[in-house]
Amino acid sequence: MDWRRFAEAMLDYVFGARVSEALEGREVSIECSKKTGRIKHIYVDGKLFATLRPDGGLALTLHGAQVLLKSKAFRESCVTVSEEAEEAARAGKSIFAKHIIKAGRRIRPGSEVAVLSKKGELLAVGKAVLSARMMRVFECGVAVKVRAGNA
Repeated sequence: MDWRRFAEAMLDYVFGARVSEALEGREVSIECSKKTGRIKHIYVDGKLFATLRPDGGLALTLHGAQVLLKSKAFRESCVTVSEEAEEAARAGKSIFAKHIIKAGRRIRPGSEVAVLSKKGELLAVGKAVLSARMMRVFECGVAVKVRAGNA
């Protein structure tokens, strides 16, 4: 099986068409479970890029989000936070709806998101709790559960 094609198809499915173009010219490899044969991890340029979740989604690492930020289509899976929330994001703490300045159209509850500063700098990666529309409308409550901060 062509693992590169598989990884590109997964990225395009999860994050939108043409997001996989960010992988052009990069080395892609896959790690499978020895017990079940299922894919566990995707590596890009020798670094962990993403972990395949049991529900079929991808859990991005900071490296994975940094690579995908080169794709404009990936910005639709990102949230931009206010300056006062930047330190919390870097520290790996959840982001509240009142701190969301912009939320990409592809964000749904449970989807993978990258948290960006106003300058476009990657602060963290995590899982959306609210949809993009709810993030913009709500004034309270957790919007993104951060998994890893870029400290």
